[in-house]
Amino acid sequence: MWAPDVYLEERYKMTKQSYGFNSSSISLWIDQKELLKEKLIELLGGFPEEKQSLNAIVIQKEEFEEYTIDRIEYSTYLHMRVPAYLIIPKNNQKTRPAVIACPGHGYGSKECIGLLPDGSFNKGDPTIHKNFALELVKNGFTVMVPEILGFGDRRLEEDQDKDPKENSCYRLATNLLMMGQTLIGHRVYETIRAMDYLNTRSDIIHSKIGCMGFSGGGLVTALTSAVDERIKATVISGYTNTFKDSIMAMRHCLDNYIPGIINCCEMSDLIGLIAPRDLFIESGVDDPIFPLKGAQTTVSKLKEIYNKYNADNNIEIDVFNGEHEVWGKKAYLWMKEKLYMV
Repeated sequence: MWAPDVYLEERYKMTKQSYGFNSSSISLWIDQKELLKEKLIELLGGFPEEKQSLNAIVIQKEEFEEYTIDRIEYSTYLHMRVPAYLIIPKNNQKTRPAVIACPGHGYGSKECIGLLPDGSFNKGDPTIHKNFALELVKNGFTVMVPEILGFGDRRLEEDQDKDPKENSCYRLATNLLMMGQTLIGHRVYETIRAMDYLNTRSDIIHSKIGCMGFSGGGLVTALTSAVDERIKATVISGYTNTFKDSIMAMRHCLDNYIPGIINCCEMSDLIGLIAPRDLFIESGVDDPIFPLKGAQTTVSKLKEIYNKYNADNNIEIDVFNGEHEVWGKKAYLWMKEKLYMV
């Protein structure tokens, strides 16, 4: 009798979503999307006015039969150094396209390159990340896997000795929110800095850099691609949905939330900022936390946006028989087609 369910539903209906997609005119949407991009960055907490020097160094190098793995580190924010894996295929090419790989919740960057938390190779079945960064390397890409803030080696000191799958998202997110910042804003900015790093390398074709992310890494990928047009091809796995059907419908990690965003737009509008650049979305039929219903709603709206650009061929969807997991069976070849074969 006193449950606030109706209140929440009506409150959602009252949101104006004033920066949302305008289907009446592509020219109006182009103007609107620039305003939305600015508003998104503002709600994320803004980005630093001046970029720190990357000061990138290689801290470890391992040679394997098919690729080299460099462990690098570089600066993003003041007082913040980021470790990342850079995996370079041995295919006799002097230059090649690259992909930034963004893992979701789990034990961090090691999980999507086939390593266990202790750094040894996983000889068993892959996790839900399906070693997707390594699969991209097998398709000929140099792949950069930054350690996402709050995961793996970038957990707070108090969390370092806990189960490797534990994260520091809650305390990082709450502290940043109290300062008018967001955890996802920091993750997006750090991915932009990863892009900056790739653009310093002479062995990378700078005009052919993509980004692929899963789950929370899909959020990072989506928003980074939305605000950084240097990313030419984007794969979002296990994330695309509506806010209403996913993070507003059930308990999710606090790193997903952007204060005030629903007053501006829905998720389709944010992902729609990527248009008309190449976009691939994969969703599992039985994904319990990013349900198919919400994915289908957003995909329908995204197709409408791409259609307004006459760019229907630049968006592809793969709905697979699975749960909350990377699929990749079409995505890897799609990325290769978009960045390698054009």
